[in-house]
Amino acid sequence: MTNDLYVTIITGMSGAGRSEAANVLEDLGFFVIDNLPPALIGKVSELARGGDRPTRYALVVDVRSGMFLDELGAALAELRKSGVSTRILFLDASDDALVRRYEATRRRHPLSDTERVSDGISRERDLLEELKGEADVIVDTTTLNVHELRDRLQQLFADDAADTRMQVNVVSFGYKHGLPLDVDLVFDCRFLPNPHWVDRLRPLTGQDQNVREYVMHQPLAVDFLKELDSMLEMLLPAYQQEGKSYLSIGIGCTGGRHRSVVIAEELVHRLRRAGVRTAVRHRDIERA
Repeated sequence: MTNDLYVTIITGMSGAGRSEAANVLEDLGFFVIDNLPPALIGKVSELARGGDRPTRYALVVDVRSGMFLDELGAALAELRKSGVSTRILFLDASDDALVRRYEATRRRHPLSDTERVSDGISRERDLLEELKGEADVIVDTTTLNVHELRDRLQQLFADDAADTRMQVNVVSFGYKHGLPLDVDLVFDCRFLPNPHWVDRLRPLTGQDQNVREYVMHQPLAVDFLKELDSMLEMLLPAYQQEGKSYLSIGIGCTGGRHRSVVIAEELVHRLRRAGVRTAVRHRDIERA
């Protein structure tokens, strides 16, 4: 079995966007199989034999597929043993967002024994907790519309086969709007002086040069980034050695408009200069 076969497992909370994720990956050239029982995942390597077979597969699996976790773990282990590159894309959203989506569609949650959608969501979240911890990529769709979700997934997967380096995704956010659900590492930069309290800077964002100069003029900002450089220089090779394909880093400040944006942009610039494949997203930059 060759090692140029790529299998992406699309899973996560019901209502969080699995179907849309499958559509995006199909548009990107993946061969998509929906609602595949985990026990049949190992058959993918057999399907892939032959010169004209697809090399990138996206398999949508969920908790309706029988003995979900045990079978999924065994299937992935079998694929990896045969040299197949695998990863797990986990779609998540807040309970409130999931309830609203189910109420809008008037569908019953697949794990709910009652009319309360929240009961099914709670059971499903408990069942998927371990799998979420093993996911390579977690995408929080709570505040994303369909178009934003498509853009996010295209950013993550468009160059997937052409570049096998680990991708680092940096997101700036505001603590007052809640922690992002889809980050591996979180760093707090609220210790830096806040441009919000400078009248001429308050209407601007961290993408404006005046705000950037204000933040980067602080000795603590420079020292903080140096420490981040050293930490990531140690961590990135270790993550790659463990087979991690994606790493998400959250940079937070109070509102997510000034300090975190500057630090996130500067971090991405440094990572790219070091040859790391990166992407950046400013979750709360447009919030007042």
